[in-house]
Amino acid sequence: MNKLLATSVVRGSEQGQSHGGVYLIDLQQQTVQQKIDWNTMDIDWEGRGADRGLRGIAFAGERVYIAASDELFAYTPDFELIGSWRCPHLKHCHEIACWQGSLFLTSTAYDSILAFDLEREQFHWALHIDMQGFRFKGTVYDPMQEAGPLMLNKLHLNNVACREGGLYMSGLKSGGLLHFNSEEVSMAATLPAGTHNAQPFRDGVLFNDTQSDVLRYCGRGEGDEDRALPVPKYDPAELTHRGVDDSRLARQGFARGLCVLSERVVAGGSSPSTVTLYDLQASRQLMSVRISTDIRNAIHGLAVWPW
Repeated sequence: MNKLLATSVVRGSEQGQSHGGVYLIDLQQQTVQQKIDWNTMDIDWEGRGADRGLRGIAFAGERVYIAASDELFAYTPDFELIGSWRCPHLKHCHEIACWQGSLFLTSTAYDSILAFDLEREQFHWALHIDMQGFRFKGTVYDPMQEAGPLMLNKLHLNNVACREGGLYMSGLKSGGLLHFNSEEVSMAATLPAGTHNAQPFRDGVLFNDTQSDVLRYCGRGEGDEDRALPVPKYDPAELTHRGVDDSRLARQGFARGLCVLSERVVAGGSSPSTVTLYDLQASRQLMSVRISTDIRNAIHGLAVWPW
């Protein structure tokens, strides 16, 4: 586990500018190699919101899967493009995860989790989540059919994690970590508003508490362990594009991107694009690698490189 793969988005970038990339980070050497510069000119720029660029990362076999807002891409480990796929109900995708032959993707605009069959290379299943009163309802549908849920983005689902017990999902407005056990959706753990990357970890929940600019672990074992590790902050004089006056588009300390290296060490992302290793047990930073000084440039996806 000497390398991490990270994606970034450039919030509020304009056509003709780079709006993100893919970076291979060598933790031992503390070096960064940019593998993809996502500046293609054939992008549909309408309706893409503040976030440009590439999002979630997953690995299966000898393939690297990376999601854009409305398209799934597959690459070789040398980052040669193998193929790409779209789906009528994939919109504003954030995180993705592989599990038992399928790739699960968050479709934020449709309050849905989509499943992509890795062998058949097609979208084959979707789960729409709605809140009715004080209860969540999950409805399964065919993501390739035009009929389906409306594009309402009620929960802003931005993360999915797969475990033996089912799917775990969370969003900025979900109120916490949701669990789908193949029959019903329930609240597994309540979380602060505005979290990213929430996932079961040890006997609790690991997540980016984005509004508080910290990476947080809340354990439910003896002693109710609660650890909050601040993300790096820089002298504003070191940063570029500070003139962006909309905090929705750009601010430093925006915590997003998270992966687990061991029961003790985790990595988190923040803006301007920085990846930091944390020792949870000691509640301290181990090291930090800054990729960009552009305040608009934010880490999105983060994963342990398997090769």
